[in-house]
Amino acid sequence: MRELDSIIAEYEHLKSAGIDGVLATVVHVAGSSYRRAGARMLVDEYGNITGAISGGCLEGDALRKALLALHQQKNKLITYDTSDEEDAIIGAQLGCNGIIQVVFEPLNYQDELNPCELLKKVIKQKDAVAIVVQFNLIKTKDQPGTTLVISENSETIGRIPKEEIFQIIREQAYLSLTNKNHYFAEFLTGQEKRYVFIQNYQPPVKLVIVGAGNDAQILAQQAELLGWDVVVTDGRPTHANKTRFTSSCQIIVSKPEQMLENIEVDHHSCFVLISHNYNYDLAVLKLLIAEKLIPYIGILGPLKKYQRMLKELEEEGFILEAEILDKIYAPVGLEMGAETPAEIGLSILAEIQTVLMEKSARPLREKSSPIHERIEDQFIQIRV
Repeated sequence: MRELDSIIAEYEHLKSAGIDGVLATVVHVAGSSYRRAGARMLVDEYGNITGAISGGCLEGDALRKALLALHQQKNKLITYDTSDEEDAIIGAQLGCNGIIQVVFEPLNYQDELNPCELLKKVIKQKDAVAIVVQFNLIKTKDQPGTTLVISENSETIGRIPKEEIFQIIREQAYLSLTNKNHYFAEFLTGQEKRYVFIQNYQPPVKLVIVGAGNDAQILAQQAELLGWDVVVTDGRPTHANKTRFTSSCQIIVSKPEQMLENIEVDHHSCFVLISHNYNYDLAVLKLLIAEKLIPYIGILGPLKKYQRMLKELEEEGFILEAEILDKIYAPVGLEMGAETPAEIGLSILAEIQTVLMEKSARPLREKSSPIHERIEDQFIQIRV
């Protein structure tokens, strides 16, 4: 289960039990930090925490700040400076060397547009959305918090500000969705400054595992830990069933030619062919190469198997353009000395993450620049 899903599940529990809660959201990071802007945690009135805004160094003090915000029933902005190793509040001295801004929002269960109600709508979306969090670096000013959710088709849910500001926020949200980046904006209205964090929220990866063998069981479990949506399909009901796979997996028993009839393919759909049946995998591959939206197709087995597939496809008249071949990864997985099913699963999931994020998968120690792109941390100055 993804972190935001866990937060919303806990929110529903607190709401039904009448237990007060506070949502904490990282809205900006200058420098390095374990978690980036968009990290969240939910704190209830008894001090229980779901989610995280750091690697553990901030949670203790953040808990106290959350309870203070809850007591005062007022949104608050708190600044943490992890570059100060003498700071007794941080304590852990992780050496992250970053300044972290966190907004705390007490939750009003009677408000249908409270932050968690908006986020509840977010996790139900099949497409990317922009989450708008407004704040003010002058802590004595009002902290609006999580106010809007804007979809790719410009559908807006939440509290809409003044028209001139809303138009600019919507434009920045569109850029966020187009470029798949977070954006930070500083609005200048006369002598007053307002700040906005626009989070690009991507729906979970949909991993379709073609084949329901023992290795598929492990791969499905690993993908579930990442919070991915998992679909398992196989022609054998003795293998593809709820007894062998977790309840969260969608199970499809189907002939290979009919496999896609019950699967909605989109930009987040990744396929791994591990049926250990050459003809089954080939029949599925014939379907997949016609789907333009699929970003990743992995095929288990030696290179000779894949070369044989390509030869047979060409002989049958399939046109294999470079665009198609570029998204096929065969043999599947990163080269990391994987031998066991769990190790192979790790190499497959790591490769999919690398492809989707358009990264190199090289060791971070070989990276001379910061781990996270700093351009996304800069405030865009906009005069209204």
